[in-house]
Amino acid sequence: MNSSVVISGVGLWTPEHSISNEELVTSYNAWAELFNLENETAIKAEEMEAKPLSSAAFIEKASGIKSRYIYSKKGALDIHRMRPILDVREDDQVSHQAEMAIAAAQKALSAANKTAADIDMVIVSCAYTQRSYPAIAIEVQAALGIEGFGFDMLVACSAATFGLQRAVDAVKAGTSKGVLVINPELTSPQVNYMDRDSHFIFGDVATAVVVESSETCQSTHAFDVLSTKCVTSYSNNIRSNFGYLTRTTDEDPYSADKLFHQNGRKVFKEVCPMAADHIESHLLSEGINVSALKRWWLHQANINMNLLISRRLLGRDATLEEAPVVLDEYANTASAGSIIAFAKYHDDLSAGDLGVICSFGAGYSIGSLILRKR
Repeated sequence: MNSSVVISGVGLWTPEHSISNEELVTSYNAWAELFNLENETAIKAEEMEAKPLSSAAFIEKASGIKSRYIYSKKGALDIHRMRPILDVREDDQVSHQAEMAIAAAQKALSAANKTAADIDMVIVSCAYTQRSYPAIAIEVQAALGIEGFGFDMLVACSAATFGLQRAVDAVKAGTSKGVLVINPELTSPQVNYMDRDSHFIFGDVATAVVVESSETCQSTHAFDVLSTKCVTSYSNNIRSNFGYLTRTTDEDPYSADKLFHQNGRKVFKEVCPMAADHIESHLLSEGINVSALKRWWLHQANINMNLLISRRLLGRDATLEEAPVVLDEYANTASAGSIIAFAKYHDDLSAGDLGVICSFGAGYSIGSLILRKR
């Protein structure tokens, strides 16, 4: 029996609201100027540092980001609030994150020509979940009418590829006939909109992928999963300390260290070579030369990281056809970035073309899948 594991469908759900760099900077600078005015005496006495101003040009140069989508725009640009406003939902209502996940999952099922009856495992893999339990995946499973089981997986920006590896293993082992891997990245609640160096980084989105056996595949655009590889190496350089223990430590549960924060310079210096080495060694383990790849669906965190990785691997800058960029429009969407790139840039490939999905982030964590168009 010559069957393989395939990715048969991908779904991308994009929020209706977006924030441009110009909008974000106008809000941040107004807040910073008000902060500096209100704390003028302490700043002059060097008891407190003044908040620096920003510019749209600075953001684009530092990251390649021009805009980002946001689940709820209300409140995010209010200088007296500086965080989104979400409506409170009762326990019997669909949660915000499940709502995003369901929308992306329905698109993926449609692309794969599948129904709920064809799926028996749901993995919600992302950087944050809005609650500890019950799992968002189980809520999504119930809403879609899927029989089987579901669970949440948190591996920061590598969550999508780690979830896909688990899905591939399950189908390969015969313990699942079809898996939905969903990445509802509701990142905006964890963004520190009062931090010049990070307030522009993240955007909200949801992606979903159907993984199944080639024997049951009925989609127009499907990819054999030739190999998967995931690695982790502990680092504190990307961190969020938000958690339930703050109730017992009496700390401010929303202080700066409880939100996303990073040592950007160290991350850039350490992760880029790790990611390049990871991809190269993964390809070589399958007897594939880097030059044989038609498409690179890379994590979308920072354009300069992607450029450096492609230069290390190819000895030159990758073209936009080889390594599509979506972060200019979507910003860093945590684990969903590489899947957005895959969703938007996969149907032009021909049978036999090779590509790699790779994500990397906090942990450190790196995950990759080598794909071949069917």
